[in-house]
Amino acid sequence: MCDHGHGHGGGGCASEITEVLHADEGIEYNLDSMIDKEKVQVLNESVEGHGVRVFKPFRERLDKTFYVESDVDEELLFNIPFTGHVKITGITLIGDMDESFPSRIRIFKDREQMSFSDVEGAKPDQEMQLKMDDAGKIDYPLIVTKFGDVHHLTLYFPSNFGNDTTKIYYIGLRGQFNHSFRERIAIATYEARPMPDDHKHSIPETNHSHVC
Repeated sequence: MCDHGHGHGGGGCASEITEVLHADEGIEYNLDSMIDKEKVQVLNESVEGHGVRVFKPFRERLDKTFYVESDVDEELLFNIPFTGHVKITGITLIGDMDESFPSRIRIFKDREQMSFSDVEGAKPDQEMQLKMDDAGKIDYPLIVTKFGDVHHLTLYFPSNFGNDTTKIYYIGLRGQFNHSFRERIAIATYEARPMPDDHKHSIPETNHSHVC
């Protein structure tokens, strides 16, 4: 695990950053279509409903018409449900090249409806220092063994580079679809279905011989 101090220099988790060299590679950031956007919850957003708009197709990442900005302080918290189970392999962010850019992210898997008090006392599944990026060119890889099967993701941005509020234009998630909840239920139902061989010894014998 990386050093999660508050310094913003080199080393620590920042050393895990890899550059996205070609815009075409952005097609990997396709999990926005798997987000259940009607159920996304964003805490401390200054304008209600703006937070969910930062999850959009990668080709629209540079459109800064809509953005989310924190309200009373620099903290932002996203509760993100998916329409099925997904494997998440990386994340990228776009903001302004100034002190409003988030400086740190704490990520939680499958813990629904988290509040600020919840995240403050919980150990994240991954935590990283961030660098300013206004084009989505920095890729932050996630720990594959922890995010291989996810149905809910919580992103907590506890701080920025010094501004009173935090502003984000785009959050991209890369990975792949695993299966839908309906497919999962079908599989579980099939596995739980009793098979004839399991009960052949419990079926009563219907042919009886009687001696008079």
